[in-house]
Amino acid sequence: MNLIERQLQNAVNKLVAWCSNNGYAVSPEKSRCVHFCRKRNLHLDPVIHIQHVAIPVVDDIRFLGVIFDRKLTFLPHILHLWKRCERSLNILKVLSKTSWGADRTSLLRIYQAVILSRIDCGCMVYGSAGAAETKRALFYRLI
Repeated sequence: MNLIERQLQNAVNKLVAWCSNNGYAVSPEKSRCVHFCRKRNLHLDPVIHIQHVAIPVVDDIRFLGVIFDRKLTFLPHILHLWKRCERSLNILKVLSKTSWGADRTSLLRIYQAVILSRIDCGCMVYGSAGAAETKRALFYRLI
């Protein structure tokens, strides 16, 4: 772990130097670190510094709309996605009333634009989550 930590620190130092040479700035306050590991606390989290400020280690982080957790189970992302889609489905239920609601093609287009687009975004990444993680997400959501 010490070797990995030194290599990460060297890479961060080179990145900060490149950014400062090219007119960019890296903010240590906005930076976060996630230690991805499926093992059970066998080693400590790395301590990485930007400009002599330690980067905090967090359990999960959002990157390009996908929430990555430290065990790469994607459980927080699936739960967040479920919550967002559930709100949209409730709106679709209101719009689908038989007496005054929208027609079938309009509802299908709204579904594709609002719900299906959220599910498709990043599905190649969190699609690697096993069936056990998905079942666990559904179980936590039902509680």
